[in-house]
Amino acid sequence: MSTAAASSTPNGLAYPPFGAGDKYRGAVVEDLQLPPAFALPQDEAISRAIELAYERDFSHIPVLDRHRKPLGYIDVAALKKKWEAGEASQDEKVAKYMTKFIRSSSQPYTVITPSTPLDELEQFLQDKIFALVTDTSRKFVLAVVTRQDLDNFVQRRG
Repeated sequence: MSTAAASSTPNGLAYPPFGAGDKYRGAVVEDLQLPPAFALPQDEAISRAIELAYERDFSHIPVLDRHRKPLGYIDVAALKKKWEAGEASQDEKVAKYMTKFIRSSSQPYTVITPSTPLDELEQFLQDKIFALVTDTSRKFVLAVVTRQDLDNFVQRRG
């Protein structure tokens, strides 16, 4: 006997159907072993933000308010381009140039925590550049994860 959610084996044990999530073998975000998050305060000067981003080889950096709440992110390449074109001054704050996170009832906030299954993370990243990994109450940004992190994890696991 089988259902849409699981299939039975001759010994009566139920297993989930084979699908996209199988490549992660039940792994969660914590299994990615991500480095600690690097984020900028909203009042950081763009010159310093660009310098820090290139030191760490980051293309996107989360921006936090004074209570460490995520506000948005900066696209480092776009910001550097504006700076080099004279469209931004080195002393201006990153908050002026960040892409704000949209929080509304039509676009609810998706909480990604260390215990989020990787198949759920993969679905989230289908139309996003990165995800912020937070604690369950969303008070602290613990890490930043990208599609490349997922791909690297699958390659390491074989």
